[in-house]
Amino acid sequence: MSEQPAASHDTGTPENLLRFMMSGWATPPGTPASPVEGIERFAARRAELSRAFPGETIVVPTGHEKTRANDTGYRFRPGTEFSYLTGNLEPDNVLLLVPNAAGDGHDATLYCEPNPGKTDKTFFTDRVKGELWVGPRLGLPQTRQRYGIATKSLADLSNDVTEALGRAPYRALRGIDPELDAVLPVQAERDAELATKLSEMRLIKDEHEVRELRRAIAATHHAFDDVVRALPDAETERYVEGVFNLRARVEGNDVGYNTIAASGPNACTLHWTRNDRRIGENELLLLDAGVEAETLYTADITRTIPISGRFTPEQREIYELVFAAQEAALAKCAPGNDFLDPNRAAMEVLANGLEQLGIISSAEEALRDENMFYKRYSLHNVSHMLGLDVHDCAAARAETYKLGKLEAGMVLTVEPGLYFQLDDLTVPARYRGIGVRIEDDVLITPDGVENLSAAIPRAADDVEAWVSSSAGAASSREAARPPSR
Repeated sequence: MSEQPAASHDTGTPENLLRFMMSGWATPPGTPASPVEGIERFAARRAELSRAFPGETIVVPTGHEKTRANDTGYRFRPGTEFSYLTGNLEPDNVLLLVPNAAGDGHDATLYCEPNPGKTDKTFFTDRVKGELWVGPRLGLPQTRQRYGIATKSLADLSNDVTEALGRAPYRALRGIDPELDAVLPVQAERDAELATKLSEMRLIKDEHEVRELRRAIAATHHAFDDVVRALPDAETERYVEGVFNLRARVEGNDVGYNTIAASGPNACTLHWTRNDRRIGENELLLLDAGVEAETLYTADITRTIPISGRFTPEQREIYELVFAAQEAALAKCAPGNDFLDPNRAAMEVLANGLEQLGIISSAEEALRDENMFYKRYSLHNVSHMLGLDVHDCAAARAETYKLGKLEAGMVLTVEPGLYFQLDDLTVPARYRGIGVRIEDDVLITPDGVENLSAAIPRAADDVEAWVSSSAGAASSREAARPPSR
């Protein structure tokens, strides 16, 4: 471990202090690390990747902590593909798969930081990686025990990569580790094929992955309940974000993506994450948020909630149209159907509803592929894959994803929406500024679909009852408080 340069506000380290700090520590117990849950699954995934690229070296990094400002960093989140292949959540590590001597597979090695304990002064002098600053790393022997993969020090990576590349062609996962990207010659097509394979491996979720997604969704349900209970005190979007994000850290690793807490006309901005507006009394709150589990699988759920507990007639009219579109989409979620069938069904409902509202003149004309006029008000398709990434499997080929068939084991979102901008003169004034999205996470089963987030209220009457009951409970708690002195 190399020592980091001293910060401008640091004092020196006298020799006497160094000697004092390097002595008088108990010997570490050397307790073996327990295997990571699902260790066999991770090995099977590496074996599948090995079969896909026989005789080729494969480089998959996890990435590094990213600088937020000066010498402070964002909380580290492991690279998706790296964690999918190893289960390892530590920063800086690299997985190297090198063709074995027998020519029938690969030897896997995890390059990671050694843990010198308190035998090297960096344990207290290095504020970036030192044990007393950021906690101990797992180290080489325990990493090998925990993940079932041979380990070497990161210091050996450069020489080993150079040697491996001299013996066999290679593929590298790009865009994760700038240092590796800089030293590995670019070969765009070959590297893209690696990314595609890793995405397509994740299209079908196994039992363990579905369980983790259920956990993330259950935690997200708790977080939505927290927000609804807090609505009487929520004066700003940031308050809503804070309430949701607290649950994400209590029950999970973090949020799976930046929380969208969009009130009033902000709901018409699809990815509104500034969350800096004061909330009006009779407005809608569009909350699009998901808890990321400790294993990094994330939920992605949206509910549009009347702050007052009751939709206005115009809000309910739009809400029920979006709800009907979602119901139509859910009915098309079944194995063997086109991935785009739910989208087609939802857009047909929305277009016909827009015609009935007098916003477009002809649903039939709007739905033609050369027009798609409905997209002015709906903007996005209704589904994407979900898993370790909120937009999972992003590098998969169109023919296996967007233009492919739904299969049992796929987990995807179903999320139609309508967004009427304040300045859109094609929309009657009474609807302008209304944005509604309803989003659920679903599992394609052998005989249909399971809505994994169905327990979170969704129909308009159920949403109103949800908000009203929570507001009533909050009022009861307030009334029960003893008077202040």
